[in-house]
Amino acid sequence: MVSEYAGTDEAATEKAKKPWLSIVGIGEDGLSGLGENARRAIESAAVVFGGVRHLELAASAIKGQARSWPTPFDVEMSEVVALRGHKVCVLASGDPFFYGVGVTLLRKIAAEETVSHPSPSAFSLAASRLGWALQSVECVSLHGRSIDLIRPHLHQGAKIIVLTSDAQAPALIAKLLSETGFGHSTFLLLEALGGQRERLRHAKAQDFSLENIDPLNVVAIDIVADANARILPYTSGLDDALFEHDGQITKREIRAVTLSSLAPRHGELLWDIGAGSGSIGIEWMLSHPSLKAIAIEQHSQRAERIARNAEAFGVPGLEILIGAAPEAFEGLPRPEAIFIGGGGSEKGVLDGAIEALKPGGRLIANAVTLEMEAMLLSAQARLGGSLIRLDVSRASAVGSMSGWKPAMPVTQWSWTKSRDEET
Repeated sequence: MVSEYAGTDEAATEKAKKPWLSIVGIGEDGLSGLGENARRAIESAAVVFGGVRHLELAASAIKGQARSWPTPFDVEMSEVVALRGHKVCVLASGDPFFYGVGVTLLRKIAAEETVSHPSPSAFSLAASRLGWALQSVECVSLHGRSIDLIRPHLHQGAKIIVLTSDAQAPALIAKLLSETGFGHSTFLLLEALGGQRERLRHAKAQDFSLENIDPLNVVAIDIVADANARILPYTSGLDDALFEHDGQITKREIRAVTLSSLAPRHGELLWDIGAGSGSIGIEWMLSHPSLKAIAIEQHSQRAERIARNAEAFGVPGLEILIGAAPEAFEGLPRPEAIFIGGGGSEKGVLDGAIEALKPGGRLIANAVTLEMEAMLLSAQARLGGSLIRLDVSRASAVGSMSGWKPAMPVTQWSWTKSRDEET
C-alpha cells in the first residue's frame, strides 16, 4: 500500500519537474522588444529575478515580487532554487544562453523545468549593425574576465566582437592592442545597443581617446597586424622566443611532439609536473577553451614566470601550484593527462603520477638524463606503453661556415592507463 504521504511527495516531485521557471532575455528596448509569450511569463510570475537594470526595463509588466540579484552574485542560485515549483521568472540580457545567466541556472535546474524566451545577443546586434557575418567572427566575453583572453584571437584580418564589463574596458583593450603590435586595427565602439542611447564610434586602436563611454558597450575589432605583431599561431610547438624562460623550457620541436602525444580532448585536465616556463600547460590550454591545466613548479621565481607567460598567451586560467612533487599532488583533482618534464627522477614522482592518473588517461614523460631514462625504460618494461627517441640538430656557425649542432636527445615514454583497473 502506498501511503497518502508518499503520494503527496510524488505529486510534489512531479509538479517540480513541470516547467515552473521562465528565463526571459530582455534588451535595451525593454518590453517593446519582447514577444507575447515572454511578456506573459513576466506578468504571470509570482517572483521576478534580475539585475536592477533588467527589473527597471520590465517594471510595468511585473505583477509579482521583484527581486534583484544579491551582491556578491550567488552562482548557486539559492533563492531561485528555493522557489522550485512556483511560477518564477528570471530576466537576463539578450540571449540568456550565450555567456548569460541561463547557463548558470541550468547547472542547478533541469532544462525540462524551464522555458526560455531569448532576445538577440549583444554579439548578434553588433554584427547586424556592422554587416559582419557572425559565423566568421570571434565572439569573446570579457564580462568579469581578464582582457588577456583576446590574445589568441589576434591575427591579421580577423574580426572580433568583445563584450565588456564597464566603461573602462575599451581603453584597456585598445592599449593591449597597441602594445602587442595591433595598433593600426580598426576599433569600433558600440554602446547601449538596441536602446535609445545606442551609439557607434570608431578609431584606430593606437589613437583611441573616446570619452563618456556608456558602461553597456561592445567592442568590435577589425585586426590589422604590424610587422612585429605578437601573433600566436594555431599550431603546436610555438617559437621558444615567445616564452619568457630561464632555459628550463621544453624546446619547440620536442614540445610539438609532446602535445601530439598528450592528445588533448574536450574538457580534460592536465598536470604539467616540473612546469619550468609553463609552455606545455599553456599550449595544452590554447588547443581548446574547454581544456584546463595545473602547472606544478617548486621554484617560486619560475612559478611567477609561468603566471606572466599564461597572461601573455591569453590563458590566465592556468592554475599554478608552487610545491615539490609528489607531495604537491595531495588534494588535486585527478587529471586525464599528465606530463612529466622536470624532476621526474625524484623519488615517488613517477609512481605518484601513475597512481593519480584517471583510468583511460595518458601519461607522457620526457627524459634527457640517463637516470630519468633508466626509470622510463623500467616503467615501460613493467607497464607497457611506447618509447621513442627524439634527436634534433640545428644549423649553427662553424667558423666562417655552417654545420649541424645536435641538441641533447630526448627519450619519451607514452602510456595509457587501463580503464578497468587502478595501478
